[in-house]
Amino acid sequence: MPRVSIRIPTPLRPFVDGRSSVEVEASTAREALARLTEDNERLRAQLYGADGQLRSFVNVYVGDSNLRDLAGDPELSEGVELSIVPSIAGGREPAAADLPATADLPRAEELPDLTPDELRRYSRHLLIPEVGLEGQKKLKQARVLLIGAGGLGSPLALYLTAAGVGRVGIVDHDVVDFTNLQRQILHDTPSVGSPKLESARSRLEAINPNVEVETFETRLDSGNALEILDGWDIVADGSDNFPTRYLVNDAAVLLGIPTVYGAIFRFEGQASVFGAEGGPCYRCLFREPPPAELAPSCADAGVFGVLPGIVGTIQATETIKLIIGQGRPLIGRMLLIDALQMQFRELSILRDPSCPVCGDHPTITELIDYEEFCGANVETGSGADGIPEMDVLELKRWLDDGRRFQLVDVREAYEWEICNLEPQGARLMPQATLPTRVGELDREATIVVYCRSGARSAQAVEGLRSSGLEAINLRGGILAWAAEIDENMPTY
Repeated sequence: MPRVSIRIPTPLRPFVDGRSSVEVEASTAREALARLTEDNERLRAQLYGADGQLRSFVNVYVGDSNLRDLAGDPELSEGVELSIVPSIAGGREPAAADLPATADLPRAEELPDLTPDELRRYSRHLLIPEVGLEGQKKLKQARVLLIGAGGLGSPLALYLTAAGVGRVGIVDHDVVDFTNLQRQILHDTPSVGSPKLESARSRLEAINPNVEVETFETRLDSGNALEILDGWDIVADGSDNFPTRYLVNDAAVLLGIPTVYGAIFRFEGQASVFGAEGGPCYRCLFREPPPAELAPSCADAGVFGVLPGIVGTIQATETIKLIIGQGRPLIGRMLLIDALQMQFRELSILRDPSCPVCGDHPTITELIDYEEFCGANVETGSGADGIPEMDVLELKRWLDDGRRFQLVDVREAYEWEICNLEPQGARLMPQATLPTRVGELDREATIVVYCRSGARSAQAVEGLRSSGLEAINLRGGILAWAAEIDENMPTY
C-alpha cells in the first residue's frame, strides 16, 4: 500500500502533536484522510461535518488539484503529497490554463501624459519593455483601493505609491499601536496613538507627491461597502478578519472589480487574485468561514514580522501586473508561502458554477450581515452570547476575599512565559489540550478562565459549561489585568 504524506496547516497542528506533516499508508485520498483521523476524533471534527463531508472552509489538495474538483476518490502513488488548506478568507468551468494570461483594465479615456519629473522618477520602469511609457501611463491612470493600513496594507501602499499608481485609497479606522511597529512598516514610533490613515498619508505623500491619496476613516460594513468600493479599478484586500474578507469579496464581485487577496498566519501566507473575468472568487474556494478556534487573529496567534512584507509585496506585484496587462496574474491559482521553510507552492482554483456570489445562478445579490454570517464580533472579540463573564476588578475581589475557585490560563506556553497569573493561583491548560484535561479540574469549584484578551477563553468556557462545569470568562483577559490591576506586568 502506498505511503503518502499529508501536509498539516498551522491551525490544525495542535491536533497532531505539533507536526507539520503526517505519513499514512493509503490507496486513495479519502482513505488517507480516514487514516489521519481514525484515532483523532477532535481532528476529524475540524475536517468533517455531521454529514460526513469535508467542511466548507477546508480544502484538501492532491498534488496541486483540489479533491473537490477531482472525480471520485483518486488513487494515490508512493510519495504523493496531500495538503489540507483551510481558510486563515454560465459557461464551461475554466481551468487555470483557460484563464487569460493577462488581465488588462481597459479605460475609455486617453492615457495621461507624464511630466518631466515623472519621466525621471519612473525611468527604471520605462526601461522595462513590459512596462515602458504606456505601462507607466496606465499606472498613473489607475485607481486602487486598499482595505487596511496594517501589515499587508503597509507594503501594498508603499510600493503602489512608489510605482506611480495615480490614485490610492485606504480604508481603515484604527490607531497606531506600539505592537504594530514590528511589521507595519508604514508607521513609526512617533505615530503611536495617532490614526493609521494620518500616519499613512504623511508617509505616502513624502514618498511620491504625484499620487493622490484618498482615505476613508471608517470600518467597512454592509451599509457603506458598495459606495466606498464603487469607482475603483482594483481592490487589494489586506483585512485581518473574516467578516471583512467576505464583505470585500461579495461587494467587489457585485461591482465587477477584481480583488488581490492576501492572508497571513504566523509563518504562513496565501495570495491570489479573485473576481477577475472568468476566474473564481474567494467563495469558490472557501464557501463559509472557519470556526473562531481555527482562525485566531494575529494578536492571539502572532505573526512573523517579515511575512506580511513578503505577502503584501506579492499583492502589490499582482496589482501592478493587472494594471499594465502583463504577465500571468494569480487568477485561478493560490500561492502558498511558508517563510519558516522558505517554500512557495502553487495550487489551482476553479470557478465554482454553484458559487452563491459569482456562480451561474447567484443567490447572494446584495450584501448581508457578515458578522452574523461569520459568527464573530470583530470589534470586541467577545465570546458567544450567553457566556457568563467577570471583569478583572471582580476577580481581584474574589482573590482578596479568599473565595474558592480555580483560575485557568488557556494561552500557549510561550505566552505564559511572557506574563501570567501564577502568583494568583493560575494554572496553564492550553486551549487545544483543555478537552482532554477536563478531569483535572475541580467539579465542585467555579472555574475562571482567561487568555490574552478574552476571545479564546470565551470559547473554552463554552466547552467547559457544555461538560457540566461552572465556568466564567475573564473579560479582557490578562491584558485587562495588566491595564487595571498590575501596571508593571509586561504585555504583548
